[in-house]
Amino acid sequence: MTQTRFAVSLPQQVADGTFDPGAFRDYLRRAEELGFHSAWTRESVLAPSPLPMLSPMETMTYAAACTERLRIGCAVFISVVHSPLHLAKSISTLDQLSRGRLEVGFGLGSRDNLPNFGISPDGLVSRFTEGIELMKTCWTETKVAFDGRFWHVDAAMEPKPYQKPHPPVWIGGHKPAAIRRAVHHGDGFFGAGGSTTAAFAEQVRIVKDELAQAGRDPGSFGIAKRVYVSVGDEQRISGLLERMYGDASIAVEGPPETCVRGLREVIEAGADLVLLDSMFDEPEQLELLATQVLPELRGNEE
Repeated sequence: MTQTRFAVSLPQQVADGTFDPGAFRDYLRRAEELGFHSAWTRESVLAPSPLPMLSPMETMTYAAACTERLRIGCAVFISVVHSPLHLAKSISTLDQLSRGRLEVGFGLGSRDNLPNFGISPDGLVSRFTEGIELMKTCWTETKVAFDGRFWHVDAAMEPKPYQKPHPPVWIGGHKPAAIRRAVHHGDGFFGAGGSTTAAFAEQVRIVKDELAQAGRDPGSFGIAKRVYVSVGDEQRISGLLERMYGDASIAVEGPPETCVRGLREVIEAGADLVLLDSMFDEPEQLELLATQVLPELRGNEE
């Protein structure tokens, strides 16, 4: 059985004027010392949220400078509101700066926010998939000759990403169509934190069916899940999730043995990468997860 990889969220929920560079560096260095696979951001520019949110690209860049081995990712960029050329350039640059430690996720996001960015909902899925293909062309082709529905490019982009052919591309979503897009346009599927474990298990089933139909090797395709987790404190994260999703039951929370049980269910549902998102008191939660929860899960895989 493939050993499950565990990741943590980057502390990007920061109120105006409260960012603590030293605490941020200490958190990242400790995550690296504890052997976590990666640390991840999310993108929330204007989406309603109970928490202020730093931009993912700048946060990842800072995190990459604070670490040496830890992989850095975003789950997910709402790529349709970005210029794919600028996003491709930023990603290839950060992959060079981090010496190939970058992972990138893309998702459609909410249609409700599109007017704020001057984006029409017409042809949204085509814009999404075409943007990904244009970025891949920029990352892999010496000459970018791209003639699509939304973009026409005849130029070149250098340097390419440090990783070849490009950083791993994850596609997020929860509907069957989004899962199919992950198989056809990505290197992995990233289950949303707002999905229950039961819903995620059904999504994994669709992924496996699509991989079989596409003739893709399941061993080369990643399956991840963001999990909101709180070891010990059950009230604070429940309140945040209730405000964000209207449903606090999606969290794995409670004493260590309860968290072990909940995370084991996510792994058994098919996740080979579990992103542990505590949303608050990240340094304390990091230690509790590393010492009281993950040893039980890792021990079962040895």
